[in-house]
Amino acid sequence: QVQLVESGGGLVQPGGSLRLSCAASGSIFSIYAMAWYRQAPGKQRELVASIPRSGRAAYTDSVKGRFTISRDSANNTVYLQMSTLKPDDTAVYYCNLDPARPVYWGKGTLVTVSS
Repeated sequence: QVQLVESGGGLVQPGGSLRLSCAASGSIFSIYAMAWYRQAPGKQRELVASIPRSGRAAYTDSVKGRFTISRDSANNTVYLQMSTLKPDDTAVYYCNLDPARPVYWGKGTLVTVSS
């Protein structure tokens, strides 16, 4: 059974940094593109960043230059390094495949950017 478990969220001041981790069990990690998504209060879930098995990562415009997605195949883990955080980045962050599969949504990890 495949599971995706997010961690690393927390409260951070504007301008600060956080690194999120997503540990993937099962065999999907080596096969598919992986991605980070987020859902802010009162808004729909959106794709933030995606990374293929090989090749260039892609980002939504609002995080370009501030967020970096990476994957560690040896540890079946996807990371999201977030810098220069803004209050608008406040959301629950989830990892999933790209495109997302409904069965793989986990609990996410909450990121709150506030002074």
